Amino acid sequence: MAGVHLASAQTTTWLTPLHIIEALGPFDLDPCGHPGWPTADRAICLPDDGLAASWSGRVWCNPPYGAQAWVWLERLAEHGSGTALVFARTETEGFVRTVWNKADAVLFLAGRLHFHHADGRRASANSGAPSALVAYGQFDAARLHEAVATGALSGHVVDLQRLAAAR
Repeated sequence: MAGVHLASAQTTTWLTPLHIIEALGPFDLDPCGHPGWPTADRAICLPDDGLAASWSGRVWCNPPYGAQAWVWLERLAEHGSGTALVFARTETEGFVRTVWNKADAVLFLAGRLHFHHADGRRASANSGAPSALVAYGQFDAARLHEAVATGALSGHVVDLQRLAAAR
């Protein structure tokens, strides 16, 4: 679940557009799941604490947005297998620490996403900011490249491990 325009939104539950899951899945675990929203085989939903739970397999993570998002990406980086959806706030300390310095690849999505409300309805307004898909592990990095190559997702993939090796 992610917050969009937290200062002006009346909810903090913003569900992942399912075309992203279809393009990148299947996933084994969603630690930020929502009942009835099919993002992974196993979903940890509130009031259970997905951050404190045991993680296994390939993880999908659309974390709560804001400063707490980076804690979830730290956990995903430690886990080493999965993809996260976050705002593309590339200059923030959290993005630098958890994406630029730890991820294998990042897909900067073209356009702005329309998340879905808790009842499944597509939000009428877009997210208000650009989004990025952040891959941890070579399998997830390859899935980002494949999704763009097949046209399932639009945007540009940056292979962070290749950049790091070139330095």
